Amino acid sequence: MGNSRLKKRDEFPTTNPEGCLQMAKKSAAKKSSARKSSAKKATAKATSKPKSAKASKKKAAAKASPKRVIRASGRKVVPKPAKGGKMVFNFGASKTDGDGSMKALLGGKGANLAEMTSIGLPVPPGMTITTETCAKYYESGSRLPHGLMNEVTKGMALVEKEMGKKFGDTKNPLLMSVRSGAMVSMPGMMDTILNLGLNDEAVEGLAKATGNKRFAYDAYRRLINMFGDVVMGVHHEKFEHAFAEIKAKYHASLDTEVPVEGLVELCDKYKEVYRKQVGDEFPQNPFKQLELAIEAVFKSWNADKAISYRRIEGIHGLNGTAVNVQAMVYGNMGETSGTGVAFTRDPSTGDSAFYGEFLINAQGEDVVAGIRTPKPVAEMKKWNKKVFDQLMKIKTKLEKHYKDMQDIEFTIEEGRLFMLQTRTGKRTGAAAVKIACDMVKEKLIDEKQALLRIPAGDLVQLLLPYFDPKKRSLSKVIARGLPASPGASVGKPAFTAEEAVDRSRAGEAVILVRKETSPEDVDGMHSAVGILTSTGGMTSHAAVVARGWGKCCVAGAGEIQIDAAKGTFTVGGKTYSRKDTISIDGSNGEVLDGAIPTIEPDGITGDFAKVMRWADKYATMLVRTNADTPADAARAREFGAKGIGLTRTEHMFFEGPRIKAMREMILAENLGEREAALAKLLPFQRDDFIGIFRAMDGLPVTIRLLDPPLHEFLPHETESQKELATVMGTTLAKVKQRVSMLHELNPMLGHRGCRLAVTYPEILRMQVRAIVEASIECVAEGVKAMPEIMIPLVGTVQELRMLRKEVEGVIDQVKKEHDFKKRLDIKIGTMIEIPRAALTADEIAGEADFFSFGTNDLTQLTFGYSRDDVNTFLPDYIHKGVLHVDPFQSLDQTGVGQLVQMGYDRGKEGNPDLKVGICGEHGGDPSSVDFCHRVGLAYVSCSPFRVPIARLAAAQAAIRHG
Repeated sequence: MGNSRLKKRDEFPTTNPEGCLQMAKKSAAKKSSARKSSAKKATAKATSKPKSAKASKKKAAAKASPKRVIRASGRKVVPKPAKGGKMVFNFGASKTDGDGSMKALLGGKGANLAEMTSIGLPVPPGMTITTETCAKYYESGSRLPHGLMNEVTKGMALVEKEMGKKFGDTKNPLLMSVRSGAMVSMPGMMDTILNLGLNDEAVEGLAKATGNKRFAYDAYRRLINMFGDVVMGVHHEKFEHAFAEIKAKYHASLDTEVPVEGLVELCDKYKEVYRKQVGDEFPQNPFKQLELAIEAVFKSWNADKAISYRRIEGIHGLNGTAVNVQAMVYGNMGETSGTGVAFTRDPSTGDSAFYGEFLINAQGEDVVAGIRTPKPVAEMKKWNKKVFDQLMKIKTKLEKHYKDMQDIEFTIEEGRLFMLQTRTGKRTGAAAVKIACDMVKEKLIDEKQALLRIPAGDLVQLLLPYFDPKKRSLSKVIARGLPASPGASVGKPAFTAEEAVDRSRAGEAVILVRKETSPEDVDGMHSAVGILTSTGGMTSHAAVVARGWGKCCVAGAGEIQIDAAKGTFTVGGKTYSRKDTISIDGSNGEVLDGAIPTIEPDGITGDFAKVMRWADKYATMLVRTNADTPADAARAREFGAKGIGLTRTEHMFFEGPRIKAMREMILAENLGEREAALAKLLPFQRDDFIGIFRAMDGLPVTIRLLDPPLHEFLPHETESQKELATVMGTTLAKVKQRVSMLHELNPMLGHRGCRLAVTYPEILRMQVRAIVEASIECVAEGVKAMPEIMIPLVGTVQELRMLRKEVEGVIDQVKKEHDFKKRLDIKIGTMIEIPRAALTADEIAGEADFFSFGTNDLTQLTFGYSRDDVNTFLPDYIHKGVLHVDPFQSLDQTGVGQLVQMGYDRGKEGNPDLKVGICGEHGGDPSSVDFCHRVGLAYVSCSPFRVPIARLAAAQAAIRHG
């Protein structure tokens, strides 16, 4: 099954959640494959042993199993190198070097600027400095590569020719913008500088050339501010303080109300701030400005906020960012100019309606920064119908060309429309599903493309809770903002990103409350349960980032007055502090007083159900669930689970009379007392299994026998031990003695799993009896029970051989006692969670009907990390790049993955009929599901609410890899 897929593959994709990272170069992958093959042959040769004729036949029958070690995590994305080491690619009407397929080299923004130019859209000309150049910058000790500025100068000549202006001219200057643009969209995480090329002389020339002195000095003050902030590290507040003084002097409340003479004076004040903070004059050489701006964008690739964003999004293996140097067009030239951001469809709901915002007499940063509240783009037709109609035509053209919802930026300069950017728009999970289904109806894409368009992890957003309508109606709405990202969140206010991180780590649910968020707030935004801002619109930083994460967000709640220094906000005459609880509704923008109970969503209906049907149609790997109760089993079946991959029987022993009987068994001093206590547990176990078998009628149910060490069922505090002694009719001393006897220095590696069954086979016998009796009762009811008995923590074939014989003996005995003549289809297998089991899987498979990889423990034992203690160091490992992701959340395909591959290969060699799956939490992680498909596993198993995610991920893997 797996081999046919793997033979076609020369390289493997990285684990990027947006699904847009390209493959490594084939030559590099082939060399890597050759190295892997050689290493594997050497290992096989070193460990080989003579095979019998029977074993040879088994080996031949197992040829369908893959023989290559699959590695995907951390693979460097290598762009096709530019010919002759070319560092600069132009785009414009006269010459366009690149196209939309070159995202690895030109970044997403640069590739799309070239593509938009080539399909005839009005794009200001410019040039893109490649991601390879960024990599060279860091390889050279953070120095711009030799010859780069010479190429930039040549590229500038082409832009100057097309624009009819000169960069650095003092009479009619060409101004440039410098923007970042990595292969994967990272909105707001890296730097932008606008209006480069202005100086004390050029600003006067621009004023005369345009006949608009106000515009010229507005552009100059923006440049000094942005250049000082982004390039030289002068805090923005220093400039804001100077602007506040000018506003006060001229009695202006808005930026646009400051007169021309005020802007001239402001530029002088800004230069004074720059001189004082930097210790030098603002640079008057335009090419020096440009060189420093290019370097600043490269540096921003490794800024804390960019590193945090990549860590959170799981983005790694990229060269760096491209730099886009583009001719400026001006949205701040007066009332006939403007700028905006829009989505070709609603990014929150997926509705096919043009959706966005614009500002008159503004530059693009004003819209996304949330400083001014913009107008809905639908109102543009009242302001300039001709431009609006042109924009609508471009919207249709872009969707037909890219066959996906687009996020666009545009500027209108004195009534003339220019397109500054297009990229695949970030959207909520609900929007992704609707857009995919609608585009299939519109014949823009087919079902397979639709499935690949939906980030599997985002489906969890369709299962988000919402507020109880009855309780909500009794709650007071204290403010209203914009429904920036759906969901329902309840928490206490946190007023800084750092505070949100610290309090959430302490276990508190917090809502980040800010005037507006900035990229520096990204860690706090991720930690908070919700985000509330008092300014900004639907395309503000807070809104875009929250939607991408499926995080509840209300933006632009202008009634709220925030005092971050005091840790309070005031609305409607009431002041709220860190001690108060609020609720926010990202679906309608309401902010409510107090905590409102939430309700779980209905489940899988409408377009969501359609996507799930498509997923099942194309997936070749099944999805089971991890469920310990009939209710969990029933819920998972509603979500499309094809059986249970893990029932943890120990979870059935902690309630009421069950825990009492369990403790009796543990405290028993002889076999007779233990069996008497186990007899009390038997009916509970049997009833639980009957309920689960009924819920899973006709589907397999894998039941793991008792796994944890016995001390976990006993109290360790003296007071609780006293209570236990009283209940059990024994002495405190005896309880303490037993607890002491069971104590282990490293219980994770101690007396647990199959080791318990070897020492206390009566526990195994009781559990197997409960399973068999439940099966017999279900058969009598007409329920098809399909139990699979899984023996945990096996490390040697002798353990499994001994315990399998014990299990089979109990099955036969119970059938005889009940005079049951029909066949019971009960499979016996083991959990592969010890590295030795994977290494000797060919031997173990001879005693097993199935394997299930327990990747949680397998990860612990392979890394030598304790799952319970790993958070003392793992955040530092991820932050510093030692690891890209938490290996307990996403399977380590390079290390642990080799053991999974080896266990599968050798297991199939030992038993060609062996069924192999995975039941660790990795079964619900899309990247891990993709890996499991490539290995050739029959199924993955995950928690009930992740079943839809795994179903979609399984289909995506089948489509990608054939």
